[in-house]
Amino acid sequence: MSKDTVKTSDGRVFELPTDEEDARITATAWADPDAHPYTDEERAAAGRGMLFSELPPSLQAKLRGRPRAKLTKEAVKIRLDADVLAALRVSGDGWQTRINDSLRASLALGGKFL
Repeated sequence: MSKDTVKTSDGRVFELPTDEEDARITATAWADPDAHPYTDEERAAAGRGMLFSELPPSLQAKLRGRPRAKLTKEAVKIRLDADVLAALRVSGDGWQTRINDSLRASLALGGKFL
């Protein structure tokens, strides 16, 4: 028995679950109190979805902005010779990261953090 498939606009092909697989997936989802499938009533009530401003402030704070890195970098002002800076900039995007990597290597820090 071959499964039904669906092809996306970018050419990817996905197999659709059989009725039995779909029933098992749905039953598992309904058993999870934190993640159940929408009912038709919930889907209708959701309508267009929520605007960011309609979310609770605590959730807005979690979703706003760029995710925090485990180890953040500190912004500094440094004076470099013009030719050194030009050579770094001409090397393309990421030149600040390459400066950091070069300094780390010259200080023999390897993967260590002070």
